[in-house]
Amino acid sequence: MKNFLARTQLKWRYENGDNTRIQELGSADFETIKEFAKGYDVIAFDEAQRIPNIGMVLKIIVDNIPGIRLIATGSSSFELAGQIGEPLTGRKQTLSLFPISQLELKKTLNNFDLREKLEQQLIYGNYPKVMTRATNDLKSKMAEEIAHSYLLKDILELEKVKSSKILLDLLRLLAFQIGNEVSLSELAQKVGINTKTVARYLDLFEKSFVLLNVRGYSGNLCDEITQKSKYYFYDNGIRNAIIANFNELPLRNDIGALWENFVFMERLKKRSYEGISANVYFWRTWQQQEVDIVEEREGKLFGYEIKYSDKNAKTPSQWKENYPTASFEVITKENYLDFVA
Repeated sequence: MKNFLARTQLKWRYENGDNTRIQELGSADFETIKEFAKGYDVIAFDEAQRIPNIGMVLKIIVDNIPGIRLIATGSSSFELAGQIGEPLTGRKQTLSLFPISQLELKKTLNNFDLREKLEQQLIYGNYPKVMTRATNDLKSKMAEEIAHSYLLKDILELEKVKSSKILLDLLRLLAFQIGNEVSLSELAQKVGINTKTVARYLDLFEKSFVLLNVRGYSGNLCDEITQKSKYYFYDNGIRNAIIANFNELPLRNDIGALWENFVFMERLKKRSYEGISANVYFWRTWQQQEVDIVEEREGKLFGYEIKYSDKNAKTPSQWKENYPTASFEVITKENYLDFVA
């Protein structure tokens, strides 16, 4: 954000929500807030969620100073979104910044170099603070720090969740079920809480950008499974930190899950950053035929099967029968860059 502000020709000011003086804006009167913003074209608030009533502060500025532009960022996106959502309805544009994408890396690395880094990204993930660490040991420690000290801490503080152990147990169960449908009742039974609490915790994980929920696709055909969901982790490194496994690929039995999670999230980043509008599902039948990613866009269906090396995977017969005009493609480590970058 500072780099962006330094390049603009507009008059700007930058403030940090950790500053107690700026926090006082949350209880300031109408005229004081207007005086604070007067004369600027752009005002940027970092850690904006730490400013009390930040949503109303931003609304007062926007409504009373024509043409002004505001930027509000925060390390706790869940808390920030909660504070600014209602006051700024119809007045804001939300940008989600994911862990580093293949699309971004491709601006400085060629395909050969990207593939060289693939194994590390499958294991340690793509958070900037992880990727820039010099050794694998430092990468794993930073991934664990992000998972336990930032992501889970935010949830525990914001929602007054009593037991971090239950959150971790739930996340561990989901970490071992990537690529499989998840039953709330089964999760509840294994963790020892009721299904409503499981649903609430899963919702918190989604809002905190830890997990992403994907529903099953159906054309209302009786042989398709649609009641259950799949869950993916926004970052492989966080997933591996949750289960405390940073072993190299030859020593792992979960390469398929790592690969599916990685490709799914990289495709999400590409759709988000390039403005590709699509409804996204998975597809599976009671006969265990499946398609990992189904994109419904441009009035058509596009099916993608994610396989680490099996490029000869065949189109499921029921997919062809049920959706004869839909496409089908296998995404492997050989052709994934065409799909995600």
